[in-house]
Amino acid sequence: MRKRSMQGIRQAGCSTLLLLGGLAHAQNLPDEGPTAAKLEALKREVAEQAAVLDAMKRSMAQQEATIRELRSIVGADALANKRGGQRGPGVTGADIATGAATAPAAASGNTGLPNTRNVPVNQAQGPAQGAAQGPAQGPANGSTTVAQAQEPVGRPPERDTRPPEIAPIFDQPGVLTPPGRLVVEPAFQYGYSSNNRVALVGYTVIPAILIGLIDVREVKTSTYVASVAFRYGITKRLEIEAKVPYVHSSGSTISREVFTGTAVDNVFNSSGSGLGDVEATLRYQLNYGNDRMPYFVGWLRYKSNTGKSPFDVVTDCVQRCIGNTTGTGLPLGMPTGTGFHAIQPGITWLLPTDPAVFFGTFSYLHNFGRDNVSRTVLNGQKEPLGKIEPGDIFGFNFGMGLALNERASFSIGYDQSIIWPTKQNGQTVPGSVRITQGSLLVGYSYRFSDRYTLNISVGAGLTRDTPDLQVNVRLPITF
Repeated sequence: MRKRSMQGIRQAGCSTLLLLGGLAHAQNLPDEGPTAAKLEALKREVAEQAAVLDAMKRSMAQQEATIRELRSIVGADALANKRGGQRGPGVTGADIATGAATAPAAASGNTGLPNTRNVPVNQAQGPAQGAAQGPAQGPANGSTTVAQAQEPVGRPPERDTRPPEIAPIFDQPGVLTPPGRLVVEPAFQYGYSSNNRVALVGYTVIPAILIGLIDVREVKTSTYVASVAFRYGITKRLEIEAKVPYVHSSGSTISREVFTGTAVDNVFNSSGSGLGDVEATLRYQLNYGNDRMPYFVGWLRYKSNTGKSPFDVVTDCVQRCIGNTTGTGLPLGMPTGTGFHAIQPGITWLLPTDPAVFFGTFSYLHNFGRDNVSRTVLNGQKEPLGKIEPGDIFGFNFGMGLALNERASFSIGYDQSIIWPTKQNGQTVPGSVRITQGSLLVGYSYRFSDRYTLNISVGAGLTRDTPDLQVNVRLPITF
């Protein structure tokens, strides 16, 4: 395109020189009626062509400024790789960076450069053929040429400043909501866990000989969480989210009561449902990444204690649970929340490396302790517990996303959380130890349209303290 513009300038310059020569020759002739009219027409055409030349010079200056700006933003090789599917054979990255293209690309008008190919034939082929078309056509064609020379046929593509979209498998999404858009995301989560506990109540005389009883318990818990999340894009780099869950959980404990001589297993069932802990999250994109620098999204989540806490659930104790010899000591219902306020800062990173996208998150959740905590026993009495401080949680995850086509994508990742022991009145609760939870997650995403996307993820627990199975289904709807 640049070579063609230079050739046009040269041809227009030669035409101007020829016209000037003809004009000088015409001035030496006697002043006749038709000759004077032609002379005036030639003068006007020379002035118009001079204006065209000035416009073309300005256009070339703008093209050179655009080329310098493109080269400062991205290298020629990187731009060639980004547009590898849009260029024809034999076009290098330097040609793309300078606005050069093949004939089909130039014909389509997508080069982003001003239109200099619409110069009339009379200007490209010299003054002789231009004058043959008559004086009346000269000014009209010249005015049209000036307008066409200044009219751009396209613009350079805008740089993508948003992280790439992936199939979400973690709680925190990586792509922010566009400004002014609202996303409503109904979701459903199912979790199942099974734990076995063996307690030896007695003493051993020699190894393998136990004097006493063996308490064996198997606990199976199923949790169903239906939630609705609302995300709103404030700016291109800032969004806010609110999430309201509804929780239903049920548990079954299979055990043989201690201090009884029965050989029959007893089953203790409990369940509970209600509003869970409402959450609010603020996310901000910290930078504009590329294929060498990850995108970083910082976020801050607040979790309330709107759900029913474990201390509000009635415990199966006729007397005080400490030293109790009657009842199972198990809760008659299931809680729907943690019972504590919490705040969780974190940062999410995404690194696009065509065709895959690598991503991960680091976070730290702090639970705020409560004073004067007590639990309710079966006869309605309150058992004081004092100050309870749940352990904080450090979490991290990482994964890889792969786009299968323009609508479907696939993700796989690993999520781990380290939970510190719980303290009561400044002392570690007996039996409370540091817990490590690890899950392997696989997710799929399918975009039905610009408004609807279906996300499904499945997680499998890798440690004994992690739920055995987690299934998440989400359907974000964009308005």
